[in-house]
Amino acid sequence: MTSSYGLRGRAAIVTGASRGIGLAIAEELAGAGARVCVTARDAEAVALAATRLGGVGLAGSVADPDHLRRLTALALREFGRIDVVVNNAAVNEPYGPLMDADPDRWREAFTVNVEAPLRLVRCAWRAWMSEHGGSVVNICTEGAAHVGPNVGAYSTSKAALLHVTQQLAGELAPGVRVNSVSPGLVRTEMARFVWEGAEDELGAGLPLGRIGRPEDIARAVTWLASDAAGWITGADLLVDGGTRVRAAYPGSVGHAVHERLRSRTPGL
Repeated sequence: MTSSYGLRGRAAIVTGASRGIGLAIAEELAGAGARVCVTARDAEAVALAATRLGGVGLAGSVADPDHLRRLTALALREFGRIDVVVNNAAVNEPYGPLMDADPDRWREAFTVNVEAPLRLVRCAWRAWMSEHGGSVVNICTEGAAHVGPNVGAYSTSKAALLHVTQQLAGELAPGVRVNSVSPGLVRTEMARFVWEGAEDELGAGLPLGRIGRPEDIARAVTWLASDAAGWITGADLLVDGGTRVRAAYPGSVGHAVHERLRSRTPGL
């Protein structure tokens, strides 16, 4: 495929890459010439993804610091370099009002959604990027910018990740660029409880007429990771089909999503 992104011969780590947005990102990076190391909790799915991509994989939880160290070591051993880190793995629970959130589940959300990305960047920095440079892309969420029913833990943790992104952009410059992508509603298994049975209705409420697809996010991530975005750091790229443009208006997708979040449970 195209080499215009400047990723040919480079190496990337992508977390949460066995399905959905993470797998689409890994595929897009590989298509742009990068060698890819993937991770997720499902060992079979990781093995299939690695084979499909012609890369390597390691099953495990990003909440485990030892797993992140072994993941980094694997990428460096197999590829001899780590140029790109994409922190995509996340949990969207506990679901419900913050007043009712279980403290252990709350801490788990921050461990996976905030602490793990920071730990992985540290590993990559110490192993390669501090001397050779690189690019980090964190997957945040459009919802980090506003309040929504029942998703307070997820949105709050992603808002924290957004700040971590900006903080690291300042600390790791000029050698390492650190940016984020904030998706709107995307047709993934993780978000199925929101869009299932109402995809057309939700899409009709967006300026661009549909909800997102994993490849929409993957293309944005690949661009940010590449030399084409070489003068961009500390930025958050909103990829939401125009959600934020109309989120405040009754009848819009933002309003409709909020109503569904009030009435449904994730079932994950």
